[in-house]
Amino acid sequence: MARNLQTCEDSTDAHPRAPMRGGMRIDRNGVWFHNGLPFRRPALVRLFSTVLKRAPDGGYLLETPVERVEIEVEDAPFVAVEMQAEGEGRRRQVHFRTNIDEWVALGPGHPLRLGARPYLLVRPGIEAAVLRAPWYELAELAEETGTGYGVWSGGAFFDLGALDDDS
Repeated sequence: MARNLQTCEDSTDAHPRAPMRGGMRIDRNGVWFHNGLPFRRPALVRLFSTVLKRAPDGGYLLETPVERVEIEVEDAPFVAVEMQAEGEGRRRQVHFRTNIDEWVALGPGHPLRLGARPYLLVRPGIEAAVLRAPWYELAELAEETGTGYGVWSGGAFFDLGALDDDS
């Protein structure tokens, strides 16, 4: 791992690893920083992303068998930058590509959550904020439900929001 990350001397269960500050941060656009400088190598970001975990207190950690480093995340650790869809109606499958070139299939194991922004569950506790362009592409596939709009993907129906009262 990076030279500035601290290594734990003992990682046995009898001596649990305490989180250490590593000067790492992910901004709301999914850009990774170390000591205030953005990572220049996408391969390094992809490598670190494989050891990103959610801490019991809701924070984020980079965790290996011998290290545990806290990482500040402004919003979501990843962003969904592209959307593709195959099929129609109940047989549709929507896929999102994240900023680390990971494709995630929208479905029961990877649902959407609507918040300040729409979010896609990438893996347990780890989400990607869906950027505006792929969100609008998804909205184009939406069906009216009587109370709102939604889209089918992976055999599940995902609510995209309520109908406007002004319509």
